[in-house]
Amino acid sequence: MVKRHREGKPHRTRADYERGLPDYHDPTGGFGGAAPTYSALTLRAVLAAFGLVFAVGAAWIGFANAFPLLGWSMVVLAAIALVDLGWVLYRKWRGEPG
Repeated sequence: MVKRHREGKPHRTRADYERGLPDYHDPTGGFGGAAPTYSALTLRAVLAAFGLVFAVGAAWIGFANAFPLLGWSMVVLAAIALVDLGWVLYRKWRGEPG
């Protein structure tokens, strides 16, 4: 298998992810002498889990009380929260700090 490198982008190793990527998803990182930021994956995982539990509960309440629009809206939000939680947990499993 041939490894492909993107032009102008450094190749990331597992050690880079374990150490953390400075200014990751932070467009203002480094302005005004601010220290580089690192991703807060644990906080994001907790918030996604809370959103998942809340959306499932709200969907159940919506369907139980004959509010199908609320129920289906919460099912969609629960699916989004589940995908987000899965992605965050994958990033933590990959070794990113946070």
